[in-house]
Amino acid sequence: MRIGHRLGHLPGHQLGRRFGWLWGAYGTSALGTWLAFGAFPLIAIQVLHAGPAEVAALSSVGAAVGAAVAVPLGPWVEFRRKRPVLIAMDLVRFAALLTIPAAYALGVLTFLQLLLVSIVVAAADITFRAASGAYLKTLLAAEDLLVANARFESTAWTTTIIGPPLGGAAIGLLGPVATVVADAVSYLLSALGIRATGGHEPRPERREATRMRAGDLLDGWRYILADATLRPLLLNTALFNGLVMAVQPLLAVLMLGRLGFTPWQYGLAFAAPSIAGLLGSRLARPLVTRFGQHQVLVVAGALRAIWPVGLAFLGSGTGGLLLVMGVELGLIFCCGVFNPVHATYRLERTATDRVARTLSAWAVTTKASTALLTALWGVLGTLLGPRTAIGLAGVLLLATPLLLPGRAAAQLSEPDQESEPDPAPFGSSTPAGRW
Repeated sequence: MRIGHRLGHLPGHQLGRRFGWLWGAYGTSALGTWLAFGAFPLIAIQVLHAGPAEVAALSSVGAAVGAAVAVPLGPWVEFRRKRPVLIAMDLVRFAALLTIPAAYALGVLTFLQLLLVSIVVAAADITFRAASGAYLKTLLAAEDLLVANARFESTAWTTTIIGPPLGGAAIGLLGPVATVVADAVSYLLSALGIRATGGHEPRPERREATRMRAGDLLDGWRYILADATLRPLLLNTALFNGLVMAVQPLLAVLMLGRLGFTPWQYGLAFAAPSIAGLLGSRLARPLVTRFGQHQVLVVAGALRAIWPVGLAFLGSGTGGLLLVMGVELGLIFCCGVFNPVHATYRLERTATDRVARTLSAWAVTTKASTALLTALWGVLGTLLGPRTAIGLAGVLLLATPLLLPGRAAAQLSEPDQESEPDPAPFGSSTPAGRW
């Protein structure tokens, strides 16, 4: 409580020069990602004349295979310095994305190349997230984790607001390949920013000198399933994220097809409410200070589940547009509060020498479940109709709060803090952070 009280009275809480570089690197790569939002499907359609099945495969298969490729990388990252891994994953994504404009310029771009690049980028994304979580917990004191996560969440929603409109304008003027170049360059700038953080990072010690075995690939899942709070939280996250993302293609078909919304109206319906995510992320720390971490986690996690069912009642015209914007506004606000609290809660409950494996398993699970549910809801949308399938997902989402961890379980499975190393072993008195 004293920590929360102290943070509550430090609105300008400083995390140091390293955090500034890392925060800037994150903002740059996030903006690049949103500038290129939807670029791959557009390239597939406009340049390669791909059909609906190929476009769907580009999203679902790319994510699923990328998740499978990333499975052995979690244990591999655990016993390596995290900053070089972060830089390497940024450079991998930079190089992979840059092959697309190069092939396009030479007239040899193929759908297979788009698919392979999406797989490489998905695997690098998961590996980057695993390493960055471990890096954050090592660099920051425990009481600074929520501050950093809230700032990254705020930045994420800010780039969500400004990125797609700018990217759409760039695509209209220069074509979708140009935004892929911007995305690639953003990863290069991110790598340079991470490199600029400096500091000495000791190599993590392997407890056993033996080579990695096949069973080690499941360490992250074993750790999660053995924890009474991480286990339900993973199931909640995988199901919630998967169902929310699964209805997006059906919602596009419904709005742009049967209901006759224009593309700019469709974009406005999802871009404008993103400002609620910025507000929610700003309120996360004060709410935790006032009500406690677990209470905010459960309440925000439950409230975010009540909104999507409203999309089943979507109609045409201004009323329909306002309905979508209202639903998204409420959903995004609750997610803006929940996400940084969830990220902090998960890090605090994970032993430092298990973070990379745990976060890798987490990301693989959520990506794979999203791909699976997206494919399944595509079938349901064909059989039942888009509106019915959207409503079914909304009803199922109402049950997801049952998977949030209870207070009793959290108290019974408190992590062993005695085995934790010093939270700032880099020889610096100024804490720093990552995303």
